[in-house]
Amino acid sequence: MRLLVMFDLPSGNKAERKSYSTFRKFLVDDGYQMEQFSIYSRVLLSRESLKTHLERLNANLPSAGSVFVLELTERQYESRRVLVSKPRNENPADLGSQMTLIF
Repeated sequence: MRLLVMFDLPSGNKAERKSYSTFRKFLVDDGYQMEQFSIYSRVLLSRESLKTHLERLNANLPSAGSVFVLELTERQYESRRVLVSKPRNENPADLGSQMTLIF
């Protein structure tokens, strides 16, 4: 089972940036891995550990912003898809004539 944490925190002034970095540091120290900016996931061993980690998150919530939590089974997590767009330049310049390899 996995716990996915998504957050949108303000970072306009020094206090907000400090709050953001404190929350992010908590996530990393608690075993979360960054999936994308502001999206972290953590492996859970059981449903009981889900309750424990939700309590930890609640205890470390920043004063402003939004934090969303999604519980996923391993099967759901593994079936996610990563979509990558095609390069914008479909006909890249021929670099072969510019490069020379000398042994």
